[in-house]
Amino acid sequence: MPLVRNPILPGFHADPSFLRVGNDYYIATSTFEWFPGVQIYHSTDLANWSLVSRPLSRAAQLDMRGNPDSCGVWAPCLSHDGSDFWLIYSDVKRKDGSFKDSLNYIVHAPSVTGPWSDPVFANSSGFDPSLFHDPDSGRKYFTNMLWDHRRRGDLGTPFSGIMMQEFDPKQGRLVGPRKNIYKGTNLKLVEGPHIYKRNGIYYLMTAEGGTGYDHAVTLARSTSGDIWGPYETHPEKHILTSKDHPLAALQRAGHGSIVDVDQPDGTTKPYLVHLCGRPVTQKRRCVLGRETGIQAATWRDDGWLYVDNGPVPSLFVNIPGTRDDDVKTAYYWKEKRYIFDGKVDNSAVVGTAARQLPADFQWLRTPEPERIFSVRDNKLVLYGRQTIGSWFEQALVARRQQHFSFDAETVLTGDYQPEDERQFAGLTLYYSRYNFFYLVVSGDEASYASNKGYRELIIMSSEMSYPDGNLERPALNAPVRLPARGDVRLALTVRGGSELQFWYATAETNNELTKVGPVYDASIVSDECGGHQEHGSFTGAFVGVAASDLNGTAMPARFTEFVYRPMQDPRDRYEV
Repeated sequence: MPLVRNPILPGFHADPSFLRVGNDYYIATSTFEWFPGVQIYHSTDLANWSLVSRPLSRAAQLDMRGNPDSCGVWAPCLSHDGSDFWLIYSDVKRKDGSFKDSLNYIVHAPSVTGPWSDPVFANSSGFDPSLFHDPDSGRKYFTNMLWDHRRRGDLGTPFSGIMMQEFDPKQGRLVGPRKNIYKGTNLKLVEGPHIYKRNGIYYLMTAEGGTGYDHAVTLARSTSGDIWGPYETHPEKHILTSKDHPLAALQRAGHGSIVDVDQPDGTTKPYLVHLCGRPVTQKRRCVLGRETGIQAATWRDDGWLYVDNGPVPSLFVNIPGTRDDDVKTAYYWKEKRYIFDGKVDNSAVVGTAARQLPADFQWLRTPEPERIFSVRDNKLVLYGRQTIGSWFEQALVARRQQHFSFDAETVLTGDYQPEDERQFAGLTLYYSRYNFFYLVVSGDEASYASNKGYRELIIMSSEMSYPDGNLERPALNAPVRLPARGDVRLALTVRGGSELQFWYATAETNNELTKVGPVYDASIVSDECGGHQEHGSFTGAFVGVAASDLNGTAMPARFTEFVYRPMQDPRDRYEV
């Protein structure tokens, strides 16, 4: 069988939930504060994946205004009961401190593309919920990790185990007793439960060790024939982890999910998808966030699952399918030039404005996209709202960074005439309020009042700061004076995930790109610098456009195109 290179979903694609329905395979991944919620990918061969649904796309299902960075939709679980698709997800409203306000919901649909139902509230006792449909009894069982705010959980952490309770779809609620069915191992921080049944044995797959470099997939089983346990831990504890192998290509490996896959010889073989990270620089920063990888596995005679060549994840994996040439090209080197002609029918989401947006793009938090953008007259129009550091409503539209080296460009039209420094719009490399770079066209109140007629080009960069008393202090470069009118071409280049350079062009530069500002450390736009040292920042870098109007007039900023151009980098090499 051919080799496929990991990750199969590059860039921010965390907490994969793996599902097979007939000859179709699906992966659902977390989206956190990015809207719409949950990304569902489809494949028929495990090699070629396409985005087919973003199911949480209306206010009744998800409203994340006010959610802090890296909150929102955590660890969705996609399942099928023979009739309908079911999606279980957390909407986390608070994650720092003693309390975790994690609201767990259940939706369902006749097709993976919808229509998806309004949510049923399940509980808020923890996060990472999942739903198991018992093929023998026909009952449905809901699990999630249990959060003990007193920090009296097993092993002295607030992670106190895996809770299970029956779900009654007719009543639309959890029913019957709740039971803590598994406390985890001494690696601690047990979460991400998924239940499977094979040969009358119930298997419980969990994640442990946090989301950093000690992450792991742990397996347990109940051989009594009772789904409630007791569950014994795998003889090797962790079937997938990089924690003891700091030089492995795929780090932070954990949070797994399995399906059986047909093989060319007519047999089936289990495959496991998992999250992973690829660090850069001596500081080991994962600038592409947590990505999705795949591993082949085997059920051995002892009745346990083992990852082939594990527990360290392999960079290249044998799978039945091969990557199509066009998919290879798109994944690695093909330039994407997005035009905003309104002809895109993005069926992965609902709403006129959202459907006209190219499918690669998302926005932050709000279920009311028409308040922050529209597609009109072959332009993406952003309506200036709050700053990009807001947790409520900011006009920021962006796509994932999926390569260590890339270029990005856009054109801000000349009719953008900011009156003062409180109106600004431009190009951003963004992770969170704590780490971003932002090249903006802004105004100067004195210039505008005196009719001197110029605009200013400014770089805003957030200094990396942690919640230890240090204040967030955006650093500004010396402004560059721009003509009062005319289009402004804005660009950035990132090389090796560590070096960022901004560029601009106007009629005064003969429309040739000119460097602006110093070379910045692009690696701070990463999980490791998202406001927490470890286990607290979960998304990935995005590159896109934004606009702010702090005067409250929603001043529009129009962009004619957006270009994302991957550049060759050794870490992105496809060839074996």
